[in-house]
Amino acid sequence: MRQVTKEAVEALENGHRYFRSNTFVNGDSLFLHGNEIIRKVEGGYEITLAGWNTTTTRERLNGLGLVRVSTKNGMPMLNGKAWNGDWTFIQ
Repeated sequence: MRQVTKEAVEALENGHRYFRSNTFVNGDSLFLHGNEIIRKVEGGYEITLAGWNTTTTRERLNGLGLVRVSTKNGMPMLNGKAWNGDWTFIQ
């Protein structure tokens, strides 16, 4: 896991602000290149690819440790199942 991902997820989990390079946390959400990809909600998190199935987006999402986001034959996969990348609740 990249250091920026580790620091950003830690900030998100603790409700702190964080900014480094292309990643921003406002305390409740994690943004990559200005796109919200993780948000804290009651009982867990919501995640999305925000239309960007990139290595960096998947790496930031995987930083939560609650999910495994990957790609198989160009198709996004969430915990081993095909995923359209839309907002999904996880706990």
